[in-house]
Amino acid sequence: MTSFFSRAFSGHALSGKAALLGLALALPAASLQAAAPVLDVVDLSFYSKPATLPATQGALIKYRAASINLGAGAPVTAAWNVMYRSTDAVGAANAVTGTVIVPTAPWTGSGARPVLGYAVGTHGLAQGCAPSVQMARGTDYEAANIVAALKAGYAVLVSDYAGYTTGDTPTYLAGKSQGQAVLDMFSAATQIPSVGISSSAKAVIWGYSQGGQSAAWAGELKGSYAAGLNLAGIAAGGTPADFITTANYLDGSAGESFLLQGVIGLAQQYPAGIPLNTLVNANGQAAIAQGKSSCVFETLFDFMNHRVSEYTIGNQPLAQLVAIPSVQQTLLAQNLGNTKIPVPIYQYHGKADEFIPIAQHTALKKKYCSKFSNATFGVYPSEHIATQFQAAPYVLNWLTDRVNGKITLGTCLTLAAEPKSTANPGGGNFVVSLKEWPLIGAIGLKTLGQSVALPGDSTFTADTDITAQTIKGTLAIPSFTTNLKIVGLPADVKLQVTPVGETSGTASLDDDGQLHVHGMAKVNIKVVSAGVSVLQIPFGCQTSAPVNLPIDFDGPISSLGNGGLRFSGTTTFPNMTGCGLFTGLFTTLMSGPGQTYNFMVKPPEPTTW
Repeated sequence: MTSFFSRAFSGHALSGKAALLGLALALPAASLQAAAPVLDVVDLSFYSKPATLPATQGALIKYRAASINLGAGAPVTAAWNVMYRSTDAVGAANAVTGTVIVPTAPWTGSGARPVLGYAVGTHGLAQGCAPSVQMARGTDYEAANIVAALKAGYAVLVSDYAGYTTGDTPTYLAGKSQGQAVLDMFSAATQIPSVGISSSAKAVIWGYSQGGQSAAWAGELKGSYAAGLNLAGIAAGGTPADFITTANYLDGSAGESFLLQGVIGLAQQYPAGIPLNTLVNANGQAAIAQGKSSCVFETLFDFMNHRVSEYTIGNQPLAQLVAIPSVQQTLLAQNLGNTKIPVPIYQYHGKADEFIPIAQHTALKKKYCSKFSNATFGVYPSEHIATQFQAAPYVLNWLTDRVNGKITLGTCLTLAAEPKSTANPGGGNFVVSLKEWPLIGAIGLKTLGQSVALPGDSTFTADTDITAQTIKGTLAIPSFTTNLKIVGLPADVKLQVTPVGETSGTASLDDDGQLHVHGMAKVNIKVVSAGVSVLQIPFGCQTSAPVNLPIDFDGPISSLGNGGLRFSGTTTFPNMTGCGLFTGLFTTLMSGPGQTYNFMVKPPEPTTW
């Protein structure tokens, strides 16, 4: 833990206490009266809780200027870390931290700048995994979505949730606690001096996975817990709405780590309901210790395909544990769908989600519709992580429509068929499948000085085995006609780009959520015919050997859905053969080094249900 924080607060996004102090001095001095929030510029002491908490929920306890790194392309912002008073799932006051981020560019829309509560997904239980620390390091895997919200003009509030930074064990997946932490941060943010966030501004909430659970809980709690919040809409994606169903889906599968962390978090919040120490064996104790000290991508791979029974006394399976009355009662208490959402809600899920089953989320939509909630359900073709980022522009457009007062009727009365899971079977290696993802790209011909765009119905299909760290796939590029100028004359040239064997290579995901893909695609390029309009002269010549197209990508996992994976580079086209009298001409025009390619693989478009 100490070594992590040494890295987190030196040489990365922060340059130690001096950077924090410099930023803090630019702000108005805070009052030292006991009732006023305190401006704190000391690194880790900021996360120390006061001995006594304020009586009012949402009260700002202290704040400090924060230096955050959201990656290339992020707008210029002002940011603050905050500690505020919230309420846990059993009604006890607690101290929660988070980060308030405001674009420095003036808001040009009508009324006050809107505020977006961004409810993060699973980050891991160790203190250094918390969003406020990850954003300081520049390693938060959800940064792309936060940046998108900032670019849309929102002030963005990112709660760390209860326990993540304050020395307690996080109450991970305790839905009521998470929802209340999200709601209370809206109030706390308005209390930072000169922050420029209005208490009457229109507010929206957006979350995915654990964050989807938090956002939906915030919606169900809004009427009774935060009646004064000017909430316009909620987006909740990849939501674990039914804990027992989701737990059965995770046990013994790729997402076992989420189940392990969920048990730890719920046992922390409900120690009588889940008496963890009386249920686990020595392996379980070691797993708990590891889970509490690791971040999301570390635990993901360490616990993949294990089962709960490996960690319990007498190797009790999950079904036996869930049958314990107090455990069952605790798990059922996390289920959503008991209260009408008072504002429009956009639910969304990936059909190929390998972590959170889509069926239990569509069941939640039915519950909301039965209570006359205004619900829209977006169906995405991808797995869990890709959906999280592919959905971003759709989510933001939907939320912004709500902020702008546009009416939505929802999709409760849809006649479309209920979406069914296309996820890979659980257990075994962790395989992410790309099924006919659109392939957008162009090939640059050096000698001709022209670019040839691939046809619009080109696709890429692949299985990425994260466990074996391999990728295997194939390109599908239909024959197409392009216009080229050959020796100064325009010609319609029909081309074929045909894969030679599989596209193959390595694929890995590191602990910071960075995706690394390195491999090779091989293709033959064939000139089928050339001419003007329907007057085509057949040639049938092609490259004498396959063209090598290296596929190299190193970047955030968010790229899977946030615009797609981009592969580009320079390669050599072998000499052409089979062109008859024109072999020399086509070799001169279309062969040699310095040819370029620029391909992007992106997820298919979503639908609604």
